[in-house]
Amino acid sequence: MQQSVEELIARRERLLGVGTPLFYEQPIHLVRGDGAYVYDADGKRYVDMYNNVPCVGHANPHVVEAMRAQAATINVHSRYLHQGVLDYAERIVAKHHASLERVVFSCTGTEANEIAIGMARFATQGRGIICTDRAYHGNSELVNKLTWADCQSDPEIRWVHYPQTYRPIEDGLNEAELADRYLSEVEAAINSFAEQDIPLAGMLVCPLLANEGLPNIPKGYMAGAAKLVRNAGGLFIADEVQAGFCRSGQWWGYETSEVVPDIVSMGKPMGNGLPLSGVVARGDLVDTFRKRSGYFNTFAASPLQAAVGAAVLDVIEKEQLQQHVAELGDYLRDGIARVQCEAMGDIRGHGLFVGIDWVSNLEARTPDREGAVKMVNKLKEKGILTSNAGSEDNIIKLRPPLVFGRQHADLFLEAFEQTVRELY
Repeated sequence: MQQSVEELIARRERLLGVGTPLFYEQPIHLVRGDGAYVYDADGKRYVDMYNNVPCVGHANPHVVEAMRAQAATINVHSRYLHQGVLDYAERIVAKHHASLERVVFSCTGTEANEIAIGMARFATQGRGIICTDRAYHGNSELVNKLTWADCQSDPEIRWVHYPQTYRPIEDGLNEAELADRYLSEVEAAINSFAEQDIPLAGMLVCPLLANEGLPNIPKGYMAGAAKLVRNAGGLFIADEVQAGFCRSGQWWGYETSEVVPDIVSMGKPMGNGLPLSGVVARGDLVDTFRKRSGYFNTFAASPLQAAVGAAVLDVIEKEQLQQHVAELGDYLRDGIARVQCEAMGDIRGHGLFVGIDWVSNLEARTPDREGAVKMVNKLKEKGILTSNAGSEDNIIKLRPPLVFGRQHADLFLEAFEQTVRELY
C-alpha cells in the first residue's frame, strides 16, 4: 500500500531524525526518473532543473548497463590490479590541463576536498587555508570549517569576501579596480597567517562560486588570487564538484576563469549517481600525498567506479554535450531575460548553470529570499523543479542534467513566465 506524503514525512523523521532536510513547502515523493524528467508517486511529471548528480540523465541506459555488467563481473577494492581503473584514470586526467598528471579517487565531494587540503598541506608543510565567506565544500569536521567561514573560528582558516560585480564590496570601482580590491583581502589573509607564524598551505575556491550564488567575478580575480597564493608558498585548489564535467559549457569551471589550478577536486556528476569523486594534481603533489598519507578508501578506485565513470564520459563525448550545454545555456538565459519582471535583479551563469538574483527593490538590489521561495514552490506546482540558494538564499538556481534539451527549456520558460504573471 502506497503511503501518503504526510505518512512518509512522519516515518522519515522517526527513522532519520527530526529536521532531516526536504525541499519545498509540500515535499515530493519521487519514484523514478528518465533523462531530464522525474516522476512522483501519483505519476506527475517534473522537468528536473536542479539535480546535477545524474548529469547525463536520470537512468541513462548506457550508464545503467555499464553498472550492471561490471557488478555482474567483479568489484573489489583498490589493492588489486584492474585495467579498467587505469583506463578510466587516463581518460579523466586527459580532460584536464597537461600540468595535472595524476588522480586520487574517492567517493564524495567532501572526501575529495579533504584530500585536496591534505595534499596541499603535505606539499607545502603549511597549515593555513584561505576560502570565501559563503562557500560550501562539504560536511566533514575539517571541510565544514570552510562553510560560511565568517561564522567559524579556526586559527588555520582565513576567509575573504567572495568577489562579485552585482553587489560589490565597494561602489564606484571599475572591474579592474574591483578585482584589485577583492585581491587585497587575499593578500591581507596571507599576511595575517605570516604574522601568526602559520605557514600558508593554499586557497580553496569554486571557480564559478556556485554556492555563493554564481556571481559575475571581476576579470582577473582568480588568476590574481592564484599568483598571490603561489608567491606566498601556497597552492591554488579549484573545487569542481559542482562546476566540472561540462556544466559551464567548458569541461571545467577553472577554464572560464582563465586560471590553471595546482589541485582540482571533482565529485557529484562523475558517476551519474554512483558515489565517485577524485582529485587531480601535479605528479609530485600526488606522490607526496601518497607517501605521507598512505591514503586508502575501500570503495574508491574500484572497477565499478571506473566502469560507471567511463560510461559517463562516453555519453558526454558521443552526444557532444559540452557544445550542447554552451549553446543551450545561451538560449535559456536569453529566454529568461525576455520575461519582464522587476524582481529579476540579475541573470547570470555559465552553460547550464544559471542564477536568477531575486530582489524586492531593483534599484537598491535588495535580496528577496521570500520572493525566491514563492517562485520555487509555484514552479514546482507547474512541474518544474528548482531551488533557491546563494549567500542570501534569494538566487533561483537552475542546474539541470546536461541532456536537458530545448524542449525542456521551452517548458521551463513557459512555466516561468506564467509564474511571474501570477505572482507579480
